[in-house]
Amino acid sequence: MMHLHKLTVRRGRRVVLDGVDLSLNAGEFAALLGPNGAGKTTLLRAALGLLPATGHSSVAALPLAGRARAAAFLPQTRDIAWPMPVADIVALGGVAQTPDPAQVEQALTALDLLPLRHRPATELSGGEQARVLIARALAQDTPLLLADEPIAGLDPAAQIAAMRVFARRAAAGRTVLASLHDPGLAARHCTRLILMKGGRIHADGPPMDVLTADNLAQVFGIRAHVTEGPHGPIFQALDLAPPRGD
Repeated sequence: MMHLHKLTVRRGRRVVLDGVDLSLNAGEFAALLGPNGAGKTTLLRAALGLLPATGHSSVAALPLAGRARAAAFLPQTRDIAWPMPVADIVALGGVAQTPDPAQVEQALTALDLLPLRHRPATELSGGEQARVLIARALAQDTPLLLADEPIAGLDPAAQIAAMRVFARRAAAGRTVLASLHDPGLAARHCTRLILMKGGRIHADGPPMDVLTADNLAQVFGIRAHVTEGPHGPIFQALDLAPPRGD
């Protein structure tokens, strides 16, 4: 679905994304994890061709029309400025000139937005607006969805519901790559975790292989309790990690 090779982004003399190699396959729900400034947003935007970069991105290499058919993007900034009905905002996600009503209905249903479909989007709460824009990205119905902090600002129930929507999308053969700040939700719902530090991929693999004590200390500077429960991985941050010796 997406292949990156030595993808690099520089801002002046500073390298913010440093030679990233990454391939995503159909059916994967992968989470980008890492502290602020690790390069997660930069990776997503460079992969889509929204930032000047060197190296190769299979998505950015597509012509604009092909890129729109291949990938949907949910950016981190998600303010809605138009006083349009929710259903009309969601329909804007369609690539075709005439939106597919079935895709719009599915997206509204998936995000529990049917009761709000006729409300002006600007009258909704911030969390409700976030759900509307997730639905708009889903309505684009692309093989690949890249989402930058899609569950930020949502209440716990809405966060879990959104993660389930992404997981179902991947289970149906699509691919989702989402930048997240909650390792617990990522471990519970994602098939793959990609841990970033300093613009590079520090670890990549199944959740329990990535959320090791050493990785958590090196990347996040924390100690955590990580175990496999009856419903999947359980993660609980406990404390700051002790300073590492030289």
